[in-house]
Amino acid sequence: MVTFVAIGLVCSQQNHSVDEQPVRELTSGLLNENNLSLTIGIRPVDPEIDEMKLIQAQKIAAQLFEMVEKNNLIVAGKSEEQLRNEVDKLANEKFGIEQHWHKKIVRSGFNTLSIYPDNPPDRILQNDDILFIDFGVVVDGWESDFAKTYVIGNDARKLKLKNDVEKAWHETQAWYKNQTTLKSSALFQFVVDKADQYGWKFGGEIAGHIVGKYPHEQPPDPKSLELDVHPTNHNDMFLLDANGNKRHWILEIHFIDEKNKIGGYMEQLL
Repeated sequence: MVTFVAIGLVCSQQNHSVDEQPVRELTSGLLNENNLSLTIGIRPVDPEIDEMKLIQAQKIAAQLFEMVEKNNLIVAGKSEEQLRNEVDKLANEKFGIEQHWHKKIVRSGFNTLSIYPDNPPDRILQNDDILFIDFGVVVDGWESDFAKTYVIGNDARKLKLKNDVEKAWHETQAWYKNQTTLKSSALFQFVVDKADQYGWKFGGEIAGHIVGKYPHEQPPDPKSLELDVHPTNHNDMFLLDANGNKRHWILEIHFIDEKNKIGGYMEQLL
């Protein structure tokens, strides 16, 4: 009995046409109402392939950040906008990246206290400065979301903040991977507690969100936070999406020091 037949045709919702006659000829004698239920327009989803594509997109993003460091782009005296444009140009020239799914962010000094929706004024990088870069490059149609903190110079408190953010991120990821059910609100509280453990304050309104094939899933209500790691979202992060597919989450760690007006930030795929 034939339970599934894969036909090498991909039909999207764009303005493409497909000649149905070869399909009928190919399936004639192989498929009938007794051995196959055929639904046109639905592509079987392989969750392992989807995850591999997301991981590959993140690898490219990580390589981009490595190139930023190797090319010594992060130096005092240039503006955030200049550095942002240089990273964008590097992404295009070295990796062929033309698409970004969210705004490109470089924030330094007191701007590191800002959260994603903010648009603080452009600032010149200073000696002994702290900054973070946050890019959402799209690789082969799949999203990444990658951010790292950098310190120019040897300011001990800023270096501690950078290192604490990174350690807390990896500790939270390790804890998450041991869960089989977890409310988004519980993960948010976990990272808030992490900030307190390290002697900082958590500076974000959310602690993560989903990613996927661009554009990723959106909630029915645009104002809903059901796909964000937010204190009011009590949904299980392991719930499948509307199509029965696994969701993939980004973890954001944003620690701040309000007194000294500095922040550190890191995000990657959980």
